[in-house]
Amino acid sequence: MTSFNPANQLSRRTSAVEEAAIIVMAGKARQLKAQGKDVISLTLGEPDFDTPRHIRDAATKAMNDGFTHYAPVPGMADIKQALSEKLKAENNLDYAPNEIIMSNGAKQSFTNAIFATIDPGDEVILLAPYWVAYEGIIKMAGGVPIIVQSGADEGFKPPAERIAAAITDKTRLLVINSPCNPSGAMFTRSELENIAAIVLQHPHLMVISDEIYEYITFDEEHFSIGSLPDMIERTITINGFSKGFAMTGWRLGYSAGPAPIAAAMSKVQGALTAGANAFVQKAAISALTGPRDDVETMRQSYLERRNLVVSALEAIKGISLNTPPGTFYAFPDISSFFGKTSGNTRINDCNDMCNWLLEEHLVATVPGSAFGNETSLRISFAASVDDLKLALERITRALNSLA
Repeated sequence: MTSFNPANQLSRRTSAVEEAAIIVMAGKARQLKAQGKDVISLTLGEPDFDTPRHIRDAATKAMNDGFTHYAPVPGMADIKQALSEKLKAENNLDYAPNEIIMSNGAKQSFTNAIFATIDPGDEVILLAPYWVAYEGIIKMAGGVPIIVQSGADEGFKPPAERIAAAITDKTRLLVINSPCNPSGAMFTRSELENIAAIVLQHPHLMVISDEIYEYITFDEEHFSIGSLPDMIERTITINGFSKGFAMTGWRLGYSAGPAPIAAAMSKVQGALTAGANAFVQKAAISALTGPRDDVETMRQSYLERRNLVVSALEAIKGISLNTPPGTFYAFPDISSFFGKTSGNTRINDCNDMCNWLLEEHLVATVPGSAFGNETSLRISFAASVDDLKLALERITRALNSLA
């Protein structure tokens, strides 16, 4: 009998994608908790609020009304009409309902967009730091991620000239995430105008604009690049209900783009999964058209937590931090601690730092390397104030112990 190793059966595309560091760190934190350790996890970008009551009630009503069957692959007509109106009123984006595709989360919307628009060897520009899933999805589609770096001194926003320099005849997409996970950075209208001017110079270049954090902003107004002149046909806008409405477990996202692109994305989704959950789509109409009091309450709470986190981190000598104008993440630069030691532990990079903070000080964070940045770590402040205070005390004590 010939020997057989299932590991040798893996596709090259699967082997090329590493397990997300967020998942790895969250898993390590759970393992330590299972051992009885008092771990505080600041890894996952998940609101710690329950979904607003009127949305939950709408889902229950929809189930009782019989919306428990397959939904159309591109989405139900009424939610797409509601989103068409929302995008026009809130984002100045004029998308018809047939240009909107409902999906099983914004991550699937991004996957649909990538598989619908690029072929193997095509290049996709990512602005580092970037959301960890982008790179893996692009690689699985056979695309080539082109990383454009930016530093804390630039607010983690590369200037348009640097983006322009990365464009080649193989470039098909530029991914913009504003507000940004992990840095919290937000592009202003003026900055997006500069980027749009470059995009419009290239006949085969489009933008994917991930706007999932649009309702979690503090110091600046969210602006959609697709609303700029001539950009609507060059832009695939991606959004969802997970963050702003605390609906992570409901798995409902959406995309909006030119009709031929939307049709292709629907084709991709039909091949990979199917239509998004029917009664969740009904509940999402209530989210869009119902009261936004809970959304504002959550935003205010995140603002208070942001200020708490920023104040504590800025008090630690050696940390460099940009106050995030949006999202619920802080992304401090901790590179000044590289090369320092505590006992037998030497901190060589951000991965060492995160493992040390977790294993020795019971605080779980995510290394910046997961997001294309080697000098920082991501702290999610979508956690209770009590947990944040205790975690920050531990981080402060840990960093101050390094010599």
